[in-house]
Amino acid sequence: MKKLFLILPVFIMQFAFSQATVKSLKIESGDKKEQAADLTKEKIASFDVKFSQFISALKSSDRKTMESLLSDKAKMVVTDNVYKKLSADINFNKKLEIFKSGYKTLKDGSSYPMIQYKYSDDKSSVPKEIVTAVFENDGKILGIKPIKDNK
Repeated sequence: MKKLFLILPVFIMQFAFSQATVKSLKIESGDKKEQAADLTKEKIASFDVKFSQFISALKSSDRKTMESLLSDKAKMVVTDNVYKKLSADINFNKKLEIFKSGYKTLKDGSSYPMIQYKYSDDKSSVPKEIVTAVFENDGKILGIKPIKDNK
């Protein structure tokens, strides 16, 4: 009889909790915005012009022009040391050409247009050195990152 009194409350509790109804349900998707898979040729051309202007300004150390091409988010974190490191990592004697374009997803889940550049004298299928430029939709530069393959 004691066992019955111990087991009966367990079943009653399970039955009571299984009858609960969901009042509201919110489904969140990881996709904030659907972006097109590829950038249009016009957008690529306008981003390429902005990137070329930035590289020319970086080569001549024209800080005012560089800052006018950067987005507000980038201006907050870019210092003189960042400009020096960037100018040391990019070879100004070689011509950059577009390797790939698309969208870059950042840690916060937002996607931005991106163009990857390679040096024109690099004929390999996977370039040894790539310069990635990420833009805001209005054409301002959000970030530039040179990558060297040390194989």
